[in-house]
Amino acid sequence: MASVVIISTSPVLVSDLLSQTILAISDTEHAAKEVLSQKENFGKFSTYLEDIKYILKEFLGQNVDHSKSLENAVEIINREIEVAKQLALECRKRNKIYLLIICRKIVKILEGSTKEISRALGLIPLASLDVSLDFKNQVSKLSKDMLDAVYWVNAAEEEVVKKIDLGIQSRTADRSYANHLLVQIAEAVGISPEQSELKKEFELFKREIEDATLRKDLAEAVQMEQIIRLLEKADATKSLEEKAKKYFEKRNPLGRQPLEPLNSFYCPITQAVMVDPVETTSGRTFERSALEKCFAEGNNLCPLTMIPLNTSVLRPNKTLRESIEEWKQRNTIISIASIKPKLQSSEEKEMLQSLCELQDICTERELHREWITMEDYIPVLAGLLSAKNREIRKHALFILFMLAKDSDDNKERIAKVDNALESIVHSLARQIDEGKLALQLLLELSRSNVVQDSIGTVHGCILLLVTMLSSVDIQAAKDAQELLENLSFLDQNVIQMAKANHFKPLLRLLSSGAENVRMVMAETLSEIELTDHYKLSIIKDGALRPLLQMLSHGDLEMKKVAVKALLQLSSLPQNGLQMIKEGAVEPLFELLYRHSLSSPTLREQVAATIMHLAVSTTLQEADQEQVLLLESEEDIFKLFSLISLTGPDIQRSILQTFHALCHSPNGFDIRMKLRQLSAVQVLVQLCEVDNDNHTVRANAVKLFHSLIEDGDESTFLEHVGQRCITTLLRIVNTRNDVEEIAAAMGIISKLPKDTQFNQWLVDAGAVQTIFECLADGNKDALHKWQVIENAVGALCRFTVSTNQEWQKRVAEAGIIPVLVQLLVSGTALTKQNAAISLKQFSQSSISLSKPMKKRGIFQCCLAAPETGCPVHLGICTVESSFCILEANALEPLVRMLGEPDLGSCEASLDALLTLIEDERLQSGSKVLAEANAIVPIIKLLSSPSEILQEKTLIALERIFRLVEFKQKYGTSAQMPLVDIAQRKNSHMKSLAAKVLAQLNVLGQQSSFF
Repeated sequence: MASVVIISTSPVLVSDLLSQTILAISDTEHAAKEVLSQKENFGKFSTYLEDIKYILKEFLGQNVDHSKSLENAVEIINREIEVAKQLALECRKRNKIYLLIICRKIVKILEGSTKEISRALGLIPLASLDVSLDFKNQVSKLSKDMLDAVYWVNAAEEEVVKKIDLGIQSRTADRSYANHLLVQIAEAVGISPEQSELKKEFELFKREIEDATLRKDLAEAVQMEQIIRLLEKADATKSLEEKAKKYFEKRNPLGRQPLEPLNSFYCPITQAVMVDPVETTSGRTFERSALEKCFAEGNNLCPLTMIPLNTSVLRPNKTLRESIEEWKQRNTIISIASIKPKLQSSEEKEMLQSLCELQDICTERELHREWITMEDYIPVLAGLLSAKNREIRKHALFILFMLAKDSDDNKERIAKVDNALESIVHSLARQIDEGKLALQLLLELSRSNVVQDSIGTVHGCILLLVTMLSSVDIQAAKDAQELLENLSFLDQNVIQMAKANHFKPLLRLLSSGAENVRMVMAETLSEIELTDHYKLSIIKDGALRPLLQMLSHGDLEMKKVAVKALLQLSSLPQNGLQMIKEGAVEPLFELLYRHSLSSPTLREQVAATIMHLAVSTTLQEADQEQVLLLESEEDIFKLFSLISLTGPDIQRSILQTFHALCHSPNGFDIRMKLRQLSAVQVLVQLCEVDNDNHTVRANAVKLFHSLIEDGDESTFLEHVGQRCITTLLRIVNTRNDVEEIAAAMGIISKLPKDTQFNQWLVDAGAVQTIFECLADGNKDALHKWQVIENAVGALCRFTVSTNQEWQKRVAEAGIIPVLVQLLVSGTALTKQNAAISLKQFSQSSISLSKPMKKRGIFQCCLAAPETGCPVHLGICTVESSFCILEANALEPLVRMLGEPDLGSCEASLDALLTLIEDERLQSGSKVLAEANAIVPIIKLLSSPSEILQEKTLIALERIFRLVEFKQKYGTSAQMPLVDIAQRKNSHMKSLAAKVLAQLNVLGQQSSFF
């Protein structure tokens, strides 16, 4: 920093002197404001100047008399102001690094000037001046404040200066230390940490030595030289070419053989080359640790001269230490140069030994790794990654990792080697120890912005990294996570991560990225295949909010990608419920009802999404607070009306929506309102339309079936005609959609048992269609059980005993054996309807059973006696008399009496009761007893169903008319009969009392009657 020379002038008037000083203060203030370095300290100094300027102006206004003391005070102020001004001007034009290094000196000058000005204020003869006491106090206070003023170097600058001092004093400061120091300097002085900017600033700093030399400031010049030598170790201060040139200038003169150490390098105590040589008071040099050991053992004599030593005085022998260091460096350079050819050997053992030696050299010092890089080892090491020997690959990975840590240049060198990144990624998939080394190397490489671009493009890399996230090795999982984070700066990498089921980066960009990025992420969510697990986790991790924001966005393209993503995610019912809760319904319906929308595909996707939401409502429990998709009758009407106004794809989705809603907890209300809106009429029309769009018809049939489950017959009588019935049967006969077939057959089963409907069904071949449904062996088809269940229900209308012609058609179609089989294998409802049909068949058996022919005397001798039906006492067959005994239905019917389903029990009991009607009582009861049916019938007295209990009482009243059965089974029936007689209504009591009277438990004149 240039010194300031003050030139004395001839005496002038006090007023002129004050005016000149005030102007000088203003100039200095202006110069101080332009200073960027030490801004706070210059600002503090300027504040004091402002106060001084005010005081001087007061003196000028008071026309104070001239005095020597005042003149001296003003001259001192003038001088120090000029010093501060020159300092500010110097700071404005000097290098930022230089100003940082002399920051303490700047602070010291400002502090000195402040105290000098304070002293000058003390020289003013305030007592003799005609000024107010207040003003005098102000001057005194300012003088004291400036005297006590302290200026500080800020913490960041102080830390950098200390680190520079430490780096100069320490002999271990390496490239890493210098790199970090240079970055700290950049942060402290406010320059870019980019290498080009750092190098530019460093070159400007180097010129400060010339200025120091010109000023003959030798101490400062020496300090600058030391700082430059320290900072020159940083990567940014030298180009690669400069570093390589310096290295080869040192390396080329060396031979191939290691240099022997000089004798002076050996410690006389340890006989080993010294590491920290120190000189004793005897003038001899020893290894510090060896000498300290001697002192600790009480030996204070010089090992060579035996002269007593001052143990507190051990001077580092810097010259010898530098010589030893130089010798070591030369030998290391020779070793590095000699190892390289061995790595290209065909002998694995030699290669491994050389790699171990190189790895040791590599880990010793950062400088060694720089030399290894200069020798162009990186392509050789990268080539070894494809070696067959795993240990060779592991050593190569570790050394490359060490080199990559040192600089971005090395990272880029590694990435530029052909197939290097591919080989590293290949190692990721190998055994765990090699995979971890490969992961460490990739993580280090990913810290280079240039290399980041290439890593994600390597085939399989991101997939392997995502797989490693679930590694049992905690560190490996952590490294994989960090590496994926580093790669997630590139949108394409984020997409690849999502395709590998790692969605965190995608969700982050979906939430906070730019609009075009959010669109890409939403598009990705809509296109990749997601399992239910990931669909659920994506919504839980926050995808819904940004997607709904995009759905409500004014831009149509934004809406499109949001809808596509919601369509995929809503296919999981749990997600659908969440979407309804968070407000997805309103914007979706707004798009669906926008008829002017130029994108029909968008409306189709919206309709499909709404259908998914409807399906999700079916998962709700009836006792929970319901989440509603359609909240009012108007909403239902508005959506259903769209069926007549849209194309087949939207029609299909709307039909599926209502089909799902009909099976939700509030399905009853939905079905009722749809029937009130004449939905059946629309659905019948859709069912009858004969076109190629079978999916619309199929969904119309399914919804129609849902609506008739609890509807009355008027629904059918008004809208269903012969054409509709023919269409339904054609669907059953020709379609492959088993669910559609089940729905069509379900509608048929629910048709009113009206003569006209029955005739239309018979004319359309319903009996044969039902038989084919029941006989179809494709038991694995989805919803096949529903087809059978509905077909058996539809069959009941054709087995009534009042129309034996229809019964005959059914029997000839071979349906009765199928019904018997269904008593065993069908659902509860199937069994119930099968038993009802068999009951209706059995009611006709007595009239259709053929009487047995009387046998003549010769027939008795020549032929075996003809066996008649044990119940009907005639000739019975399944086809002719529909006998349930001949059909082997007795055993499964008896078994059904013990089933938990009450409907099945009642239907089987009704069928069995046909065997003991009227004149068949004795024979039928005997057959029931042989089939072990009476005990299960008695157990039905304890059924929770009063109807079943009543029918059981009627059955037992008949059976117990026969003495043998009364005696055999009466006792077991008494207790449940007494319970009914005591607890039930009067009608039930009367029936139970009759049976109890038969059992002689009650008298015939009991009040129970």
